[in-house]
Amino acid sequence: MTARLRGLGFLLALVLAGAAPAETITGRVVSVSDGDTLTLLTADRQRIKIRLAEVDAPEPDQPFGQRSRQSLAELALNRTVTVQARARDDYGRTVGMVFVADQSLDAEQVRRGMAWVYRQYATTRSLYALEAEAKAARRGLWADPNPLPPWDWRHGETPKPAASGSQDGACGTKRRCGEMASCAEARFYLDACGVKSLDGDQDGTPCEAVCARRERQ
Repeated sequence: MTARLRGLGFLLALVLAGAAPAETITGRVVSVSDGDTLTLLTADRQRIKIRLAEVDAPEPDQPFGQRSRQSLAELALNRTVTVQARARDDYGRTVGMVFVADQSLDAEQVRRGMAWVYRQYATTRSLYALEAEAKAARRGLWADPNPLPPWDWRHGETPKPAASGSQDGACGTKRRCGEMASCAEARFYLDACGVKSLDGDQDGTPCEAVCARRERQ
C-alpha cells in the first residue's frame, strides 16, 4: 500500500466521520507503526489499529519520520490508552483521538514538533497554538526551516526554498495574502507570526485562494 493510498483512505474516513457513531476503546499499545498510527490490544484480546484523528505525522521515508514514530512509541508503547473513535477507514484502522490518562497524544505529538495539525480536518483549535509554539521553538521537524507537510509528500512534491522572512525564524513585515509568495509562507505568517488577518474566516487555513486549492489536490 502506497503512502498516497493510505492518505486517501484516511481522508475518506474523516469525510464519513460525521455519520459514524461515537465509541470509546481502551487497550494497551503493543506496537507503533509511525508518528500517527499505533496498534492496541483490548481486554478481550482484540488487536485494533488506530490512526490519530487530527494530526498528520511525517511518512516513515520522510525527514523526521522515524523520529516521529519514536516519539509516539515513547508516549504510548506498553501503556493503556483510551480512544475516542470517530470512524473506520478503508484499511481497517479506527480513526480517533487518543489519550494516555488525561494527555492527548495528538496534542503532544504536535507540541513536540513531531506532527502537523491536519488542517482540513482538525476541530481542536488549541492544536494550532501548539504547532505555532513548536515552530517558534524549532522543535522536531521545525528544525528544518521549510519542512514539507506529509499531505504534499504523498503527492510527490519536493521541498521548496524557505519562505521569505522565515529562513532564520524571524517574522517579516508582510500582512496581506497578496504579499505571500506561497502557501508555506502564508502558514508561517499565520502560525508563527500571528498575522490573523490572513485567516479571515478563522478556519485555520490562511489565504484560501492558494492554500485551500493545494490541499484539495
